[in-house]
Amino acid sequence: MSSRHRSTPVVRAAVVAGVVGLAFAGVSAPAATAQDRVVRADRAAARACHDALLPPGTAGVDRREVASPVDGLVQARLAPGEGREGDWDLAVFDEGTGGVVAASSALRSRELAESFVTKDQRLVVQACRYGGPARTATLGVDFLALTPRGTPTAAERAEVVRVETPRPEDKGTLLGLDLDLTEKGDATGVEVVLAGDADRETLRGSGLEYATVDADLSRTSREDAARDRAYASRGRASGLPSGRTSYRHLYEYEHELKELARGNPRLVRAFTLAEPTPEGRDVVAVEIAKDVDNAADGKAVNLLMGVHHAREWPAGEHAIEWAHELVNGYHRDNSIRSLVARTRNVVVPIVNPDGFSISREAEPNGDFTRFDYEMKRKNCRADDSPPQLRTGVCKANPGGAVRGTDPNRNYAGFWGGAGAGVTWSSETFRGSAPFSEPETRNIRELVSRRAVTNLITLHTYGNLVLRPPGVASVRAPLEEPVVKALGDRMASRNGYDSIPSWGLYDTTGTTEDWSYWATGGFGFTFEINPGGFHPPYEDAVVAEYVGAAPAAGAGKGGNRAAFLDMLANAADPAAHSTLVGVAPEGHRLKVHKTFRTPTSPVRQPDGSTAPPIQVTDAVESTYSSTGGRFTWAVNPSTRPYVAGRYGRDPQAPPQAAIPLANPPGVPAENTTFPGNPVAERIPFTVRALPAADNGRFDVSVSWTSTSTDWDLFVMDAAGQVVAQSASGGTNSEVATLLDPPAGEYTAVLVNYDQVDPANPDDWAAGRVEFSSPVPPTYGVEEAYTLTCTDRQGRLVGLTDVFVDRGETVDVGEVCTDSARAGKQRRR
Repeated sequence: MSSRHRSTPVVRAAVVAGVVGLAFAGVSAPAATAQDRVVRADRAAARACHDALLPPGTAGVDRREVASPVDGLVQARLAPGEGREGDWDLAVFDEGTGGVVAASSALRSRELAESFVTKDQRLVVQACRYGGPARTATLGVDFLALTPRGTPTAAERAEVVRVETPRPEDKGTLLGLDLDLTEKGDATGVEVVLAGDADRETLRGSGLEYATVDADLSRTSREDAARDRAYASRGRASGLPSGRTSYRHLYEYEHELKELARGNPRLVRAFTLAEPTPEGRDVVAVEIAKDVDNAADGKAVNLLMGVHHAREWPAGEHAIEWAHELVNGYHRDNSIRSLVARTRNVVVPIVNPDGFSISREAEPNGDFTRFDYEMKRKNCRADDSPPQLRTGVCKANPGGAVRGTDPNRNYAGFWGGAGAGVTWSSETFRGSAPFSEPETRNIRELVSRRAVTNLITLHTYGNLVLRPPGVASVRAPLEEPVVKALGDRMASRNGYDSIPSWGLYDTTGTTEDWSYWATGGFGFTFEINPGGFHPPYEDAVVAEYVGAAPAAGAGKGGNRAAFLDMLANAADPAAHSTLVGVAPEGHRLKVHKTFRTPTSPVRQPDGSTAPPIQVTDAVESTYSSTGGRFTWAVNPSTRPYVAGRYGRDPQAPPQAAIPLANPPGVPAENTTFPGNPVAERIPFTVRALPAADNGRFDVSVSWTSTSTDWDLFVMDAAGQVVAQSASGGTNSEVATLLDPPAGEYTAVLVNYDQVDPANPDDWAAGRVEFSSPVPPTYGVEEAYTLTCTDRQGRLVGLTDVFVDRGETVDVGEVCTDSARAGKQRRR
């Protein structure tokens, strides 16, 4: 199906010029009375308030007619009335066309419907009582006058370029430029958005090489929007679980989630996360499980979330389709029914509703200027921007779309380090402190209190499955082989590359770099699709989800199959920890752990660093006993951050060094390798056990003058580049490969530049040196405190529990005094 698009004209605006309060029945009407502000309905009707403008007197509906006194914004809000809170929704319609202008459909009576309007436009504000006991709610309508902007100048033309970063220091240089980096990249380059001439000059001045990928993002944005309209207009259902054919609006997400709950009351529970957003919006989620209201039943919890970044619309679409998948599958597919019965599934489609609503409702400019709200990335926090830019609402303010914090740089995991902006205007601004934002505190509270064993956070774009760590200098966790295997399995379904997050570029403060290291629950980021932040729906949502052309997962199952793999992992006791024991009916068990973890040394705007911040976390899980023997899924008691780091003990000495013989002659200069294959090739062999155990090899070459430039590549037997070194201004190159598989390799020497081709400076010394693997490091072992309280809340049992991943620990009759005698329950 397709969504209804708003019919009102759009005012592109930047600066709030004034605010006009609630005025019913036209511009000249007197100020609204307290009675005018109360909307009433004697009974509820479960309908989509935004679907249609309903006639006066319709059951469950109250309405007000208003006229806009300004060119600018309308903000309609609902707040709870007197007495108990219910569920009221809100929509604003154009009176003449009946088209929806703005709407809000969250789970309570706290709604914000906001969009652009024109002077004298006649509107109908429609309040709908969806459910609950509240017969009234309080309505407020404000109009904000805005100063129009002109169209972008030629200097504001936005483009995408691929910046070549063959060396780690190149990525460091790129990160330091504070440009808008996408998540599409590999070992040798990253795609970057250049919003205008200032960005182009910054990149040119860096000395990094780059090539244009998309010369006109504004044109691409308009073409994508036109293709979306054509796809939706065909009137045929897609292959998605919902049949959807177009990107949803925020109010559609909210309504759809509560409709899933209303239609499946024992299977689906819609709920509101702990904190509202900076603009006052609720964050809505659903939980899907057999006997869904019994949240403390001891099952493993699988969490899928989307849209930390406002412009990444496919992330929310994949998340809500997963909710439909689970509901449909529970009723129709025995394998999905079995997985749902053994797990609890939480879906948060829109983590950042403020930013998403702004991006989704903006016109498709694609120019990436400060006032291109469609391409807003961050949330709506204004406090960290300069005082003169804190005025105005998020949708139209003097700071523009760049005002706010990047939620996916605001978690505590290695916060403050590389890969996050330190100033308010950076697209990756980390915020004033770890968890300074309500959006990240919401996810922290959810993960910490629900013992989330499996987590996927969805983003665009790049065709990647990313796993911790996000920083190259942080060694992989002890569980690296297990985490990698799970990432590789999911990548085999969607056709993405499975790599550690730092393999793209260093990032700090990301979701899974906190959730995994602090709680032990598996965490991954998916970067969906190869072609943009919200490219055509048919490709970025339908094809990527179901695994159809042109997606990389065509014929492999797509993200649907990858999500199912993650769910199967959540249902597998070998992938988490299990406590068993005996407890009386009505008693409540809880495992709890409080700890502190340091952030990175905190980078400062002047280039200096401050000491790390110690962040206190508390994680817990509860189980409500039904009497007798229980089985309870939890995360390992020792968090990966302190458990140690991955490595392996040598099984044999490393291989002896291999000299590389320089072939006769000097190849012609070549600046376009591998497009131009001209080079010198020297084969060598890496030996296997029991002859040698190689933890790494370093291929090195050198020559005389730093003005000469040779580049070095290492290829495996299949002809794939597995290591490289292509720096300039040196007289040597070193290419490194960790844990090299045994087999045949080739060192490839490319003559990139000679100062005097008539008298070439040939490389003279070449060598392959081998090193032993780095042994693992082991840290401390942590325990949970396990308590049991009776029906009256009295503490009747207490013990410490140590439990590893894949391990089952019997805590016995923990609710009796006998538990105190053996206080430490160990394997």
